[in-house]
Amino acid sequence: MCRLFIGADPQLWESQTRSIRMDGMVTSVRLESMFWMILEEIAAKDDLNVPQLLHQLYNESIDEGHDLGNFTSFLRVCCLRFIDLKLKGLLLPEGAPNRLSTEEILKLESRTLRDRAKFVSAPSKQH
Repeated sequence: MCRLFIGADPQLWESQTRSIRMDGMVTSVRLESMFWMILEEIAAKDDLNVPQLLHQLYNESIDEGHDLGNFTSFLRVCCLRFIDLKLKGLLLPEGAPNRLSTEEILKLESRTLRDRAKFVSAPSKQH
């Protein structure tokens, strides 16, 4: 299994720093190339460019009361969640049959996390 990761193109994990203007201030974000590719895909789904997406993510997170002390980590998790949701078949194109709303996806995820926590914390039966 490790060979699958080690044999990948090293450009995927090369870091890139991009400067982005948010609320009149310029900030720099440093991520690996693969994360920038995923952010480009996410932005394109919403007809945005990457700086617009990052600005929107930042502002909406602040509006929700999140502490974004490590915005770069937040972006990495966003990318991983996007891939996870795609793999689970939960991100379907607009107008697709059986497409779940954002709220339905969040409820489903919450339920799954609760069920997983119950399973992990359940006492094991010894014979």
